Amino acid sequence: MTKVLSSTIGYPRIGEKREWKKALEQFWNGNITESEFLSEMETLRTNDLQKQQDIGSDLIPIGDFSLYDHVLDTAVMFGFIPNRFKHKGGEVPIDLYFDIARGNHEAVASEMTKWFNTNYHYIVPEIDSDAQPTLTENRLLPYFLEAKEKLGIIGKPVILGPVSFLKLAKGYEQKDFKKLLKRLVPLYIQVLYELERAGAEWVQVDEPILTTPMTKDDLHLFREVYDSMQNGVSSVKILLQTYFESVDHYQEVVSLPVAGIGLDFVHDQGANLESLKKHGFPKDKYLAAGVINGRNIWSEDLDTKYAQLENILSKVEKDRLIVQPSCSLLHVPVTVTTEEDLDPVIKNALSFADQKLEEATVLTEGLNHGRHTIEKHIEERTRCIELLWKSSSRNLEDVQKEVELWKDIEPKRPTHYSSRQKIHQDYFELPLLPTTTIGSLPQTKEIRQARLKWRRGEWSDEYYQSFIEDNISEWIKRQEEIGLDVLIHGEFERNDMVEFFGEKLDGFAFTRYGWVQSYGSRCVKPPVIYGDVSLTEPMTVKEITYAQSLTKKPVKGMLTGPITILNWSFVREDISKFEVTKQIALALQKEISFLEENNINMIQVDEPALREGLPIKVEKQKEYLEEAVYAFKLATSSVQDETQIHTHMCYSEFGEIMDTIDQLDADVISIEAARSHGELISDFEEKSYEKGIGLGVYDIHSPRVPGVEEMESNILRALKVLHPRQFWVNPDCGLKTRGINETTDALRNMVKVARQIREKINDEVLIIKK
Repeated sequence: MTKVLSSTIGYPRIGEKREWKKALEQFWNGNITESEFLSEMETLRTNDLQKQQDIGSDLIPIGDFSLYDHVLDTAVMFGFIPNRFKHKGGEVPIDLYFDIARGNHEAVASEMTKWFNTNYHYIVPEIDSDAQPTLTENRLLPYFLEAKEKLGIIGKPVILGPVSFLKLAKGYEQKDFKKLLKRLVPLYIQVLYELERAGAEWVQVDEPILTTPMTKDDLHLFREVYDSMQNGVSSVKILLQTYFESVDHYQEVVSLPVAGIGLDFVHDQGANLESLKKHGFPKDKYLAAGVINGRNIWSEDLDTKYAQLENILSKVEKDRLIVQPSCSLLHVPVTVTTEEDLDPVIKNALSFADQKLEEATVLTEGLNHGRHTIEKHIEERTRCIELLWKSSSRNLEDVQKEVELWKDIEPKRPTHYSSRQKIHQDYFELPLLPTTTIGSLPQTKEIRQARLKWRRGEWSDEYYQSFIEDNISEWIKRQEEIGLDVLIHGEFERNDMVEFFGEKLDGFAFTRYGWVQSYGSRCVKPPVIYGDVSLTEPMTVKEITYAQSLTKKPVKGMLTGPITILNWSFVREDISKFEVTKQIALALQKEISFLEENNINMIQVDEPALREGLPIKVEKQKEYLEEAVYAFKLATSSVQDETQIHTHMCYSEFGEIMDTIDQLDADVISIEAARSHGELISDFEEKSYEKGIGLGVYDIHSPRVPGVEEMESNILRALKVLHPRQFWVNPDCGLKTRGINETTDALRNMVKVARQIREKINDEVLIIKK
């Protein structure tokens, strides 16, 4: 009997209740031994494999599990260890593995950046042009044997492909790309060969770079690489997996010498399906069809998905089709079953990782045994989806009318930046190189426990508010003692920079265990935007005005911007994302007015996720960026001239969107740039930027305290291309995850170096201007 298969591209590694994160941090803190840590990881890993087997997935991924990051895993496996860590070759100890990601007292961490257009961050491999890769350990082999021997699972090992891996790396000269690839491919073949000997039938090789612009030379290289890899094994089948977008060169990609091709039929906006219809599919290959959305949490319309798969089957042989999610399920929470507090209308319309695999197996069942076998599933899904569509929360007339009012209005600040700059100099009277921080201050165990007690009802609102004010008061004093010029209230009342605002806005729902990994052990719990968004009362005024009452220095109002709230939430799909963004922007516009009414005239509207939402396809980027600018200005452009608008962004190819950032018309922007400071400065050498800017002068993602000389070097390098009048001195991101002592010590060093450089600058020698 011919049979359609179901598959998983990748599964969340964090556990249903973040068991992974907790074990990881216990190990880092020295509370458990390496042996205990690895044992806990094994238990979590095998439980996840067993769950996927119980759900009924035919092809279960092995090696998608990681102790930190799958790109770092690949770099370490092939011996790409930055020289500063002084590794002498051979297998990489676990402490060194984590040092590369987090840094240590002697060496800074490797750069971290966004994984394509997602909110996941990977560790950027550092590769010299003369690097000689070596297989330090075939990390996939013990995982494969573990699944085989303990669970009877013949898994599908997963590895990041050599072309994508090298293109995502840094440090080498572009002219040496082919040379490095040629050195790397034999090691991949060795990995495949060892897996084949152990009994592997499939190996999934991820090449997401294929959804980005490809040259003819790139495609030729792909053919050479995979011809070598497939010829290097006799029986194991290579599944070349793409995701996040369509492939531009469909015919060339599907003709690559591999056993199977994985395509995204969700985020391709129909392009992959159109190519399939137009050009067909090779009869000797398997098509792994990603029809289940791996990046959002809504139940699939099984009726529509079944019809889509029937369409695909008109071009693909039944025994050559694999049904799967569109990408790794790393980007969604683990299971809906633990969400006992959600409104049933919302909960029944949700689908997390486990439910997505169930959807894939249901569709596979229908294709194998007839639609009638899954008709009850289809009817139930349709009923749940329609209940949410018809709910009053998705049909708020006042919100929809307000959005419509702005349809033909272009939001714009009435006064040009050059004039506002003079107003702000007089109004705030700040020195050259003003010092500040990004927004959050250390959230200690006591703060987290206090929030939990309040949420459980163990603390009254009044008692909890008093506790928060005590922390604000303590840190206002501490910041003044450190000598910062512009202060922050610390965000002690906030659990997360998006969730906090979502809890105060209509149209948001919140899960209890809906966590996803952002980077390392940092997990976030994105809100669920299920209805129309609106603001009914102030969100931040109470804490900000209290902080301002304690000092004569300016205290920044701290808001999260509309694009970041959108990109860091799970968003409804019944209307366009831009419509949702406008609703959020109008709510923030009201909050900014509330702050101004309470004499808060320095307001930071953070957009760290603006760049990450940029579409992979160049032709789609212009529209997205225009919508992002519109939303930011819709939120911020109605302010008074005296009000100084700040924003913060995480670094990711800043130069590519510098024009867009300029169009935001924020008075001051701070950039997360400490790990890639020199690269960002080169952007300013090529393009001018006249508004205020703070380039992060030290990396907050590492526990090490940077010295004065290190920060001085970063500032002086920036002042070669930026005018001292526009430069702000700040860390590269919020300090929420850092300890009190390391935060205080680092900020003292930062203020000290800013003052030293400030003293060298006088009115006649506004130095080092480009």
